Amino acid sequence: MHSHQDHTNKPKAGEIVPHIWIVEDDEDIREIAIYALRTANFEAIGFESGDNFFAKLASLKIGGEAGSKTGTKAIKDASNETDSNSPPDLVILDIMLPGENGLTILKKLRQHPQYNTLPIMMLTAKGSEHDKVKGLDLGADDYITKPFGVMELISRIKALLRRSNLPTEGSQPNQAPPLSFQSIQMNHTSRTVTVAGEAVNLTFKEYELLHYLLINAEIVLGRDKILETVWGYDYEGESRTLDMHVKSLRQKLRQAGELIKTVRNVGYKLGV
Repeated sequence: MHSHQDHTNKPKAGEIVPHIWIVEDDEDIREIAIYALRTANFEAIGFESGDNFFAKLASLKIGGEAGSKTGTKAIKDASNETDSNSPPDLVILDIMLPGENGLTILKKLRQHPQYNTLPIMMLTAKGSEHDKVKGLDLGADDYITKPFGVMELISRIKALLRRSNLPTEGSQPNQAPPLSFQSIQMNHTSRTVTVAGEAVNLTFKEYELLHYLLINAEIVLGRDKILETVWGYDYEGESRTLDMHVKSLRQKLRQAGELIKTVRNVGYKLGV
């Protein structure tokens, strides 16, 4: 389907446009998503399998060995013909794929130093609660259930990009003083976190959650407020998302994880 190659909204000269990669074996879904993303002024390319996806990553100068030995495998997906060899700023992963499934690909990306904070959205089948929880546990930042609406997809992508400090609507990188609480140190300009002087690698959702807790240290924050602020839109009924991120954040903060307190029937707070 070559008709989807033209951008409906051409980026202005010098404008930085986020690159979205989508791994989805259903050609119709993949092409619709690519078309919608390009219409919304994103660069977008698609892959039908993990092999093709990792081959493309490995072909990039910064990609190196991104978790696959298929770096010389030809990529035949027609939707890639407008690609400019830029690394992805966000990846959309279907869970059910031929060969490696989306969860396996996610795990490899989170274990790779180049891509362990890359924003990742999972595509899940309706009602597959186990897949959603597993994806969040492995470090996914968001998920959307198929069939999905184009406007919802674009809205979620923009929310993810805003929180990863990537340009969406002329946004500027955050310039903020360092934050600290007990042994936790955060440099919000460089987006780095240390605990007792040791670096901690967080997904950007984990990072944003910790940032929100830090700027509200010793204040009890309601679950709905955390979801609205950190995820950027109404997450009604999705409290499991927050719980999984708190669990993984506590683990990564090691001994400092005990500072994140559960306030029963209310939410969480960072405190002693």
